[in-house]
Amino acid sequence: MSELYPAIKPFFSEMLAVGAGHSLYVEQSGNPKGIPVLFLHGGPGAGLFANYRRFFDPEKYWIIGFDQRGSGQSTPFGSIKNNTTQDLLNDISLIRKHLGVQQWILFGGSWGATLAMLAAIEQPQTVKGLILRGSFLGRKEDFDWYLDEQGGAAQLFPDYYHEFVHPVADEIKSTSLVDAYYALFTGSDEVHKMAAIKAWCLWEARISKLHCKLHEDELVPDVHRGISLAILECHYIKHLCFIEPNFILNNIYKIKHIPATIIHGRYDCVCKIQGAYLLNEAWPASQLTIVPESGHSANEPKISAALCLATKAMARFIKEQQ
Repeated sequence: MSELYPAIKPFFSEMLAVGAGHSLYVEQSGNPKGIPVLFLHGGPGAGLFANYRRFFDPEKYWIIGFDQRGSGQSTPFGSIKNNTTQDLLNDISLIRKHLGVQQWILFGGSWGATLAMLAAIEQPQTVKGLILRGSFLGRKEDFDWYLDEQGGAAQLFPDYYHEFVHPVADEIKSTSLVDAYYALFTGSDEVHKMAAIKAWCLWEARISKLHCKLHEDELVPDVHRGISLAILECHYIKHLCFIEPNFILNNIYKIKHIPATIIHGRYDCVCKIQGAYLLNEAWPASQLTIVPESGHSANEPKISAALCLATKAMARFIKEQQ
């Protein structure tokens, strides 16, 4: 099993103004003369986590990471104003130009995988390859799987789902779960808002790993991250990720020539594995790795190992093409 690479710190970080009042935290690690790779975090709203750098050989990769709008150290924190998928795609393009990158590898998990594919579809000439984990395709069935009472996750975890809907139990009698949560997240009742944020994050945390034995206080330890994750996830889901229905699969032909490694846990309960399978079927240059005894989280040992093997193989492939 491949181990994570040694922990490293960024050699440079900055705040990059991207317009409409937003500034992004952007950091660079590894070898500035290496293969450029952009890490796209999940959520939306999860922000960067320190271990993401350990998926890459720091001698071979120029590792670029940023906190998406409203996330992490980017400002304004938790803001849903001027925060859409197209805004994020514009930010990605701006970062690439700002750093003088002609082509790079896009590496993303969950929502980060969604964003990576959308960025590649929009500007395929800028992408050397993709590494995707726990791919989310943004279809109605994907939203339903994650949040609907009749969806896959709720059917597998009915007890956890009951606790998830508790903060909005009365409201969902007359409106949707997402709209009910959205009203709480954008309202002025701070007490109920924080309880709802915890419930939303706890639901995701509980179903993200195959073996989840931690106490709930350990599952949602970072209140700062929890606020942006819950609010921004709900915002994007309410607006169907600001993309047309089935947009990714309908446009995958635009990047069919770009090499991609698709990694998916066999028992991923956040993003259904069927999406990754269909993606691989429609993408001739892709390779699907179904990881046994694993769920959704990048921190699961076998998922982490698969990601390290994927970056190693991609670096070798890029070198062979030069």
